[in-house]
This record gives sequence, C-alpha cells and structure tokens, in this order.
Amino acid sequence: MADSPRADPRLTTPSFLVLGFVHQLGEASPYDVKVEAARTVAPFWSMPHAQVYAQCDRLVAAGLLSESRQAGGRNRRLLKLTAAGEAALAEWLADSTFVPVEARERGILKLWFGGRPEVHSPVQLDAHRDTLANYEEMSASIGELLTRGQREALEFGIRYERMMIDFWHWVEQRGEGDADRDSGAGARGGTDAPHHRDAELPDAEGQ
Repeated sequence: MADSPRADPRLTTPSFLVLGFVHQLGEASPYDVKVEAARTVAPFWSMPHAQVYAQCDRLVAAGLLSESRQAGGRNRRLLKLTAAGEAALAEWLADSTFVPVEARERGILKLWFGGRPEVHSPVQLDAHRDTLANYEEMSASIGELLTRGQREALEFGIRYERMMIDFWHWVEQRGEGDADRDSGAGARGGTDAPHHRDAELPDAEGQ
C-alpha cells in the first residue's frame, strides 16, 4: 500500500526549534515544548505559544514527528521524532549558512523616532542589569550542568547584557552632555543677543 500523502515539508526556524526540543526531551507534548522554550531559549529566540502548537501539527503532517496518546490520566498528546525528523534536524544543525540577526529592541526604536534618552536610559539600565545578574547567577549555580552549547548560549546572553548596559550608559552620558551644552548655549544667547541686534540695526540719523 502506498504511503499517504504528506503536507509540504518546507521548514522554518520555529520548525527546528520544535524538533530540537522534542529531540532533547525524547518525548514531549506541545505544552512541554512551549514551557521548555519559554524557560530556556526565549531570551534569544522567542516563539508565540500558538505557533508552537501550529508547528507541532505541521511537523506531524509532514512525517517529521510521530504522535501518540498517553495511556490513562490526562490522555496527553505525545510527540517523538521520526527517522525523517532526526535527519532533518541533523542537516539543519550542520548547515553553517549565515542568517542576519533579527534585532528587536523597543528602546532603540524609540530613540530613532525621537524618544528622550534621559527618560529611557534609566529604565533600560535597570532592566539589563537585573537580567545580567540573573544570567551570572545561573552560570555560577548550574553552569557545570549545561552542555557546551548551552554554556556558550548563556555566555552570549551575559555578553549581550553587558554590551547593552555599556550602550545605554553611553546614551545616558550623551544626554547629560547635550543638556549641559543646551543650557550653556541658552545662557550665552541671553547675554549676547541684544549686542548683536544693536550692532546690526541701521543708524536712523545717518539715512
């Protein structure tokens, strides 16, 4: 009997995120994948919950995941990689093609459109310092339990937060410097302006 037709197997990064977590967990429900993604990779690759469930359906239809029901209890839907799924994940992991970074920093977007640095810098600095502290605590407490790749991803997070702290500190200092220059220019303008206006006015008696 011929195999049943499969859905379009074209894959995206979210597809491989699901395949990767099912592979790491051995067997997982869509909910397990959602929780694990939020707990681990969300800082550098966030994925809406609805997209996790949609990808699971798509990968099952494409023959890259197999599906079964947990006996008894909650009758959970459990997923496993098929041989085709294992091969697709391995091929993706071996592909070194560069993909441009998708940076989405709302604070920087606001700066671009004229947001005031003195308003945004303190908030951004506090947030990035808190995140850095969390990452450094994680590195100290569970770093030895992570795989090499997971430690490297955590190190990326630590370096990224340090870079963002340095950037927003620079923005804050520039804002303070601009305020000082504006204040100085205003003071000079208040004393010099009358002198320049008088000098440029024509002599009425000489006309």
